[in-house]
Amino acid sequence: MGVVVDTHSQLWTKEAFSSFPDFMLEMYREIFGDYLTPSLEETIEDMDKAGVAQSVVVAIDAETTIGYKLPNELVADTVKQYPDRLIGFAGIDPRKGKMAIKELRRAVEELGLRGLKILPHLHDVRPNDPIMYPIYEMAQKLSIPVLFHSGTQYHKGTRLRCCRPIYLDDVAVDFPDLPLIIAHFGWPWVGEALALAMRHENVYINVAGWAPKHYPEELIRYLNGPVRKKALLGSDYPLVSRVRIMRELKELPLKPGVLEDLTQNNPCRLLGIG
Repeated sequence: MGVVVDTHSQLWTKEAFSSFPDFMLEMYREIFGDYLTPSLEETIEDMDKAGVAQSVVVAIDAETTIGYKLPNELVADTVKQYPDRLIGFAGIDPRKGKMAIKELRRAVEELGLRGLKILPHLHDVRPNDPIMYPIYEMAQKLSIPVLFHSGTQYHKGTRLRCCRPIYLDDVAVDFPDLPLIIAHFGWPWVGEALALAMRHENVYINVAGWAPKHYPEELIRYLNGPVRKKALLGSDYPLVSRVRIMRELKELPLKPGVLEDLTQNNPCRLLGIG
């Protein structure tokens, strides 16, 4: 049995939060109220209380479209402070072309980051757009997973259509050896996300950004069945605390062993832990 691993969380310390454009800060405050930026120590404390051994934290680069960049260096430096607890995923801006590919390689080979985070709506690019393919080729060469924001989002001025899971069908077919993670189980296109996870060996879903008591019934049914080995724990912390997630997961009508697959076995297998 593996250790509990959160495959999707944010690095929203004060230093990281300072990189947010003003419109994004206003948007988050409008939706979530006065936003607290947890310190790194508070982040680790939340993990400890929840029994989470390791968490992925992500970098973001959407500089050419909205002027937002949470640097790979900041994520790498943060991981170095807790190397046994944090796993860094790189962020690159696909609109930077060859510079983006070079940066991804540097982030993995020099900075030690272990995956890639893509936010199609911030880049204003669908995942199956040809501009993305050289990036996937590099990610596959580096043997890292690619985590996609999928489903609804709250960034004003961005297009929801870029975040439909179905566009990853092309990517999964064309890059069968590249692990692809559909974040937030693609809501409201849950059926698309589940179908892709069932159809493609290299496609996974995560449950980040949702309190388990609000999971759709369809998701719970598939967690207990066809996607049991393809689903991953994710928090999107600090949007939802890991403490709440782990407590509410134990209250769901999950079959024996499903909780362990979701929180331990599947994440550990995908990320090569243990």
